[in-house]
Amino acid sequence: MKPLVEWLLPSTVSNQVKGHKLASSLFLVLSIVSIGRSLIHFLAPDGGAGTIAGIDLSFDGSQSVVFAFGLWGLSQLIYGFLQFLVAIRYRSLVPLMWLILIFETLGRMLVGVMKPPILLHTPPGGIANYLVLPFAIVMLVLTALPYKKKT
Repeated sequence: MKPLVEWLLPSTVSNQVKGHKLASSLFLVLSIVSIGRSLIHFLAPDGGAGTIAGIDLSFDGSQSVVFAFGLWGLSQLIYGFLQFLVAIRYRSLVPLMWLILIFETLGRMLVGVMKPPILLHTPPGGIANYLVLPFAIVMLVLTALPYKKKT
C-alpha cells in the first residue's frame, strides 16, 4: 500500500519523471489543450454554450447559462494552469494528475446521465470524454511502468 501512496502522493515533490516519459510529455500537451479550451469558455461572448455546446439561448434568462459557462471556463483555466505547472515543474505529481483527470472525466459523464441536457447537437467535449478516459487510464498505467532509456 505504501508504494501506491508514494507513487500518487510522493513525500518529496520534484521535477523527476515517474514511469514512462511519454506520460509526462503528453501531460504537458494536455495542459496546453486544457488552457485553450478554458479560454474559449471564459472569453467567448456566449461562453461556448450556444456556438459549441449547442444550447438554445433564445429564451429569457439564457444569460444565466452564459454566466455559468464563463464561470466554468474560469474554473477550467485555473485547473489548466495547475496542470501546466505540474507538467513543467512538479512532474512527480503527474500520476496524481492523470488520476484526477480520470475522476473528472467520469464525473462529467455521470452528470450527463443524471442531468441530461437538451442540446441541438453533441458538443465536442461530450465526444472527447470517450477518448480522454481510456487515454488517461493508459497514461496513468505508463506512469507506473519503469522507463528504460535506449542505449
